[in-house]
Amino acid sequence: MALFAQQTRKDDPFVRPEGRSEPAEPEPFAAPVPPAAAPIPLRSVERSTPASSTVRQPESVVAAGLTIEGKIEGTGNVRVAGRFKGNVSVAGEVTIEPGASIDGEVKAETVFVAGEVRGQVVSSSLIEFKESGTLVGDLKAGSLIVVAGSKMRGRVEFGWKEGELDSADGSLDLR
Repeated sequence: MALFAQQTRKDDPFVRPEGRSEPAEPEPFAAPVPPAAAPIPLRSVERSTPASSTVRQPESVVAAGLTIEGKIEGTGNVRVAGRFKGNVSVAGEVTIEPGASIDGEVKAETVFVAGEVRGQVVSSSLIEFKESGTLVGDLKAGSLIVVAGSKMRGRVEFGWKEGELDSADGSLDLR
């Protein structure tokens, strides 16, 4: 008794023709040949790119389903997909994935928040809140990107260079 009916096409190269025991060989693919062109001379090109864009820093991951308590310090990037309780201080990027949480202070060059942070977030460069990002605590950044749908409760300071904030109170209290 057949559970399903298999239909085959006669022009299918992978279907065995009647009377043959081995699979049919597919016809070789003939790629179109481009018209002949003059050879392009090769030359060395030097590009001035920042070191961070050419060499990827190592990334440490707190995987989903893990709960870790402690302290993270050092260079490189950190991605949190689980739960972390403690302070994070790195010379690199910190990424908090959707559904992840950090309960503590986060200090990094760049911080991407798509999960939840309870504590202060400080970035020398950029903090970006994704749609699912939540912060309950204060924020200080060189630049700030906030996507609609993200949430924050706390004090915000951004766009100020070190020392400028001492002479002017440019913060905004969102409590």
